[in-house]
Amino acid sequence: MRLSQIVISLAIGALFVSNSAFAAKDAGHGHDYRTFHTDGTIDYGEIGDSYTSDLVMYLAGNQFMVMEELIKDFQSENSDIKTVYVETIPPGQIFKNQLLKQGEIDGQKTAMNPDLFASVNINHLKKLKKKGLMNEHMIYIHNKLELMVAKGNPKGIKGPKDLGRDDIVQSHPNPLTEGIFKFYGSEMLKDLGLHEKVTGGKECKSCWAVDGKTWFTSRHHRETPHRIEQGEADVGIVWVTEVVHAQKEGRPIDGVSIPAPYNKQDKVGYAIGPMLNGRNMTNARRFLLYLASKKAQGIYASYGFIPATTAERQLKAL
Repeated sequence: MRLSQIVISLAIGALFVSNSAFAAKDAGHGHDYRTFHTDGTIDYGEIGDSYTSDLVMYLAGNQFMVMEELIKDFQSENSDIKTVYVETIPPGQIFKNQLLKQGEIDGQKTAMNPDLFASVNINHLKKLKKKGLMNEHMIYIHNKLELMVAKGNPKGIKGPKDLGRDDIVQSHPNPLTEGIFKFYGSEMLKDLGLHEKVTGGKECKSCWAVDGKTWFTSRHHRETPHRIEQGEADVGIVWVTEVVHAQKEGRPIDGVSIPAPYNKQDKVGYAIGPMLNGRNMTNARRFLLYLASKKAQGIYASYGFIPATTAERQLKAL
């Protein structure tokens, strides 16, 4: 039985338990590993497909919400690419634990040679170049920081300076593996003079950085809205796209804008490049051409992403 069938069975069983208990199991992490088929079906958690699919992509996790619409549209125009395996987890974890050494997910070994790798940290790609694994890239979208709060903003949070308040509980991406906080959220807090107060100077994951006040997640893109919904947190630093996605799903979430330059929108560029040891180099280049198209950019924009310029979307040397 493939995991997609198991997921259906679990969903049926979930009708007999509370939604919160089911969601708490993994905060949706099972959807971080998907295989898309040209007939429209999606398999979840089939890690072995990373060795056999017609196109294999390891991408920065915070674009997980775009993938279904994007890949289905790509396959509708490229029907000969029958299977596309997409992994959407923090790029730091991918870089260190799957590209540079043999990685495992739920006890299953993952391919070390995806066809495409994308990160919000271009230095990941530059390091791959030094190791002879990549030599080209392009910037294909941008993003910016926002504060996620409960619907109606019950704590009356007005902006990032309010993260210094003593009457709120915070949930933020962890600084060890989450680029959003490691490179951008922490910098914003330092710019505001709040880093020490919010983080307690700690770097950890799945932990209280400040006891009872600041929680660092394992994978922020699903845990923070879940914690806010459960009343376990009042606010969290996220990408604006995560607020848009949560609201599209009808979740009781609102966003509080972070003004520039604190939102880091001028620094956040998503870089993607073909791996030189990938199995499907032709298919990888076909996807890059599609990714640079106005249609693909429009799909990303509908989820709150900021389109890249025409010049940025040109494949160029690292």
